[in-house]
Amino acid sequence: MPVIECDPERARERLAAAGVDVEPGNTDHEQWRASYDGATAVAYEDKVVVQGGDTGRMEALLREGGGRVHAYFDGASRGNPGPAAVGYVLVTDEGIVAEGGERIGRATNNRAEYEALVTVLEVASDYGFDEVRLRGDSELIVKQVRGEWNANDPDLRERRVRVRELLTEFDEWSIEHVPREINDRADELANEALDHD
Repeated sequence: MPVIECDPERARERLAAAGVDVEPGNTDHEQWRASYDGATAVAYEDKVVVQGGDTGRMEALLREGGGRVHAYFDGASRGNPGPAAVGYVLVTDEGIVAEGGERIGRATNNRAEYEALVTVLEVASDYGFDEVRLRGDSELIVKQVRGEWNANDPDLRERRVRVRELLTEFDEWSIEHVPREINDRADELANEALDHD
């Protein structure tokens, strides 16, 4: 359960600016509460506590943004197509900022990789980072996003367009293919999401 030390009023303003409904607290100690993307934030005197399954996007809206982030992503599919999930990790010089994994239904492995990339870009954008350095272990996805390889599959072509749209939200970006062992935490989170129904 993440605890964010912050000015609750400024945090409330950031949520409202993002279109999140902020409601009065349920007790005398709660200043306000808000729900977004499966997580709930509760504000107290000098902090906000975030609860729920995947708190990454809510945390992103509550924290001050800017700077550069290294974003690791991985998708997993069992059956190709089959049950699929995504995993991601955002890392700055100060350590892990956010990480998560979630099931995405049935998909091919390549579709799951694209969904992981979309998810990590959305979270990085919510955090307000200016620069994103993407790292994934799918050479196909990396080369398609860079424009080095064509995306012949219409479904993957659509996902690539979505990725390119999200990339315009950053001042600078790069995407790099890395070995699986460098991307092991994102892989682990995707597989954990598949293992837990």
